Amino acid sequence: MAKKKSKGMVGHWAFLIGVLLAVVFMFVPSMSWFPWLLVALGLIIGLLNIADKEVNAFLMAGTVLVIVSYFGGNVLGTISYLGTLMNNLLMLFVPATIVVALKSVFVMANN
Repeated sequence: MAKKKSKGMVGHWAFLIGVLLAVVFMFVPSMSWFPWLLVALGLIIGLLNIADKEVNAFLMAGTVLVIVSYFGGNVLGTISYLGTLMNNLLMLFVPATIVVALKSVFVMANN
């Protein structure tokens, strides 16, 4: 039981840290390592934070967030900070959504 709870906490903290970093680095010029950090946090979120009962809701919300962030980044790109925030959110949520979708397909294939 404790192991499952600690996995959830790691995923929870990865989510919070990822969103906070996406917002903070909206104002700071991006370093070359920063996109990789957001991708790694997104992978951790997808692997550790989403329980089986949350998969459908996460995939729906994650897909909407990715689409809106992409098009919002294009539309709001003229306002540099908002365009940067949308791109940062994409780097965080695209890997998480892909991992959860792959886990879902794998579960369906095994059933």
